[in-house]
Amino acid sequence: MSKQILIIEDEPKLAQLLKDYLTQSGYQTRIIDDGQDAIHQLTPAAQMPDLILLDLMLPNVDGMEICKHVRQFSNVPIIMTTAKVEEIDRLLGLEMGADDYVCKPYSPREVVARTKAQLRRADMMNQGAQAQQQSLTSNGFTIDESKYQASIDGVAIELTAVEFQILNTLAKEPGRIFNRQQLMDRCYQDHRVVSDRTIDSHIRKLRKRVKEASPEKELIQSVYGVGYKFELSEADQ
Repeated sequence: MSKQILIIEDEPKLAQLLKDYLTQSGYQTRIIDDGQDAIHQLTPAAQMPDLILLDLMLPNVDGMEICKHVRQFSNVPIIMTTAKVEEIDRLLGLEMGADDYVCKPYSPREVVARTKAQLRRADMMNQGAQAQQQSLTSNGFTIDESKYQASIDGVAIELTAVEFQILNTLAKEPGRIFNRQQLMDRCYQDHRVVSDRTIDSHIRKLRKRVKEASPEKELIQSVYGVGYKFELSEADQ
């Protein structure tokens, strides 16, 4: 079955040009030309495409917001296209969860090449995940890599993709201390620019979500001056 590519682009001629080139390369494509429509159509309940080509400047809702929205529930590859060439915009695009970016004006052949590269990378990651797929259960805590789900005492822990990756990394090796750089390397394999504070922020949110699911339990312990480890324990009252 051919891969599904979603083009989110409000310039009709450019969107059609990308569609034509991708179709010639054997992909199935569709176009959304409005940011708000993209938000409405890209939901956890909807069938996700295999890759999204996402313009930064869109009517009603811009590409940054759409990227952040999608990253709440999906790791689908996202290539951002933009006429903004400032370095901060590029870095911010990757910080928000984009996998790659292309600056306008660009060659449609370059976009097709980058699309193929991201799809190959996604396939390799999926194959690796399937080979290592496992369900870990310990003292009321369960984590299932295949479904990106975690629960404690039977209550689901609502996690973003990055939060799940952090929890999964720690839970696979209970008691091992991971420093921030190690967690960044495990959770941001595309080498996007993130800071130590980004990991700390994810850990805070992760702890909050665990507490919401089970106020009596803690999963992540801080090791002062070193990093974090997974250790299932009762929270201090």
